[in-house]
Amino acid sequence: MPSSPRLGHVVITGAAGAIGGALARALAARHPGVDLALVDVDDAGLARTAAALPATASASVHRWDLAAPDALPARWQALVAERGPVDGLVNCAGVMDVRTVAAMPWAVGRRVLDVDLTSPLCLMTLAAPAMVAAGHGVIVNVSSMAGRVPLRGCAYYGGAKAGLAMASEIAAVELAGHGVHVVTVYPGPVASALERGARAQLRPSLLERLMPMGDPARMAGLVVRALDRGETRVVYPPLYALADRAVGLASWVTRRYSPAPAA
Repeated sequence: MPSSPRLGHVVITGAAGAIGGALARALAARHPGVDLALVDVDDAGLARTAAALPATASASVHRWDLAAPDALPARWQALVAERGPVDGLVNCAGVMDVRTVAAMPWAVGRRVLDVDLTSPLCLMTLAAPAMVAAGHGVIVNVSSMAGRVPLRGCAYYGGAKAGLAMASEIAAVELAGHGVHVVTVYPGPVASALERGARAQLRPSLLERLMPMGDPARMAGLVVRALDRGETRVVYPPLYALADRAVGLASWVTRRYSPAPAA
């Protein structure tokens, strides 16, 4: 079974959140001595994530606003100059606002697109050339099953995640021959502040009540396992693998029964 090389310097966006924090802990446990650059806009959350890391890991915290993608190249260059080349990138930051297309203010929709699609693509383009030159690197892009099936109220979020997923899948093909391993993650509902906020914007429905809830630590473990095994896709919770394999049927179900936004 292949095993991913030891990572030296990994950037994790959304590191203050439940999933980003779990991925930081899982990568630190799997790669002792790794230097994690924890990125988010939540200073208190970043501090909690850094404090929860094992003693074998080092961490730096960075307040980057992914709603301002044009600022990222300069921030990336400063990070590399200060802490060295990056051989791992985890695009985990995300925002979600559940509203119909008719009810979505453009400023809100634009922020969803910037955080969930434009900035992850920007960071991939910043990270990939150096990884290709070194012949080694890993990129993890956390997409969503909302980018695979149509969910009411998720035109912007689902559109952004669908775009990220396709870009990630293409990058996996393009970079595999250069020693860069790309993993695309398709979560269904996973316990997190983002998930709680999204549910609060939905009207009660049978499908919403029946959707299984995933555990961030369990998902993080599956991502690390995928890196070790050379796998390129993670779908979690396991039930959603069925939807991933039968997108047509899953789309029919969500078109008919997905809960409507409350507003």
